[in-house]
Amino acid sequence: MEKIADPRMHSAEHILNQTMVRMFDKGRSFSAHIEKKKSKCDYKNFDRNLTPEEVAELEQRVNEAIKSHYDVYEEFMPRAEAGKIFSLHRLPEETGDILRVIKIGNYDQCLCSGVHVKNTSEIGEFKIVSTSFENEILRIRFKLMEAN
Repeated sequence: MEKIADPRMHSAEHILNQTMVRMFDKGRSFSAHIEKKKSKCDYKNFDRNLTPEEVAELEQRVNEAIKSHYDVYEEFMPRAEAGKIFSLHRLPEETGDILRVIKIGNYDQCLCSGVHVKNTSEIGEFKIVSTSFENEILRIRFKLMEAN
């Protein structure tokens, strides 16, 4: 049986990825492990770890997006249309011709089959636990504090 990620943590991952794109322009994570208590995202195209100042800014920007109370919703589009907007190289062939897009307000959109919150106000506070850089991979570990 396929494991279903925590909706709060999974939605936070989307916001983290878009914030990383906006701050560093090096793409979304290529690998993620999403758990209820603590999660991680791995990024390519970096040549170093993040500085303490970058970590603080990243955490602040993610929390600002969460506090923006964006609605989270799904749309569907044909694979050909999605291919003009998104990279399809990681999609399994059996995915089909109609793809699901998750949108977080006007902040983020990406192809996804996971579960999400209905509004970012449900996520809670985002905290970066640690970052590391090893074997040309930047890893960010994070957790969520309870939503108010």
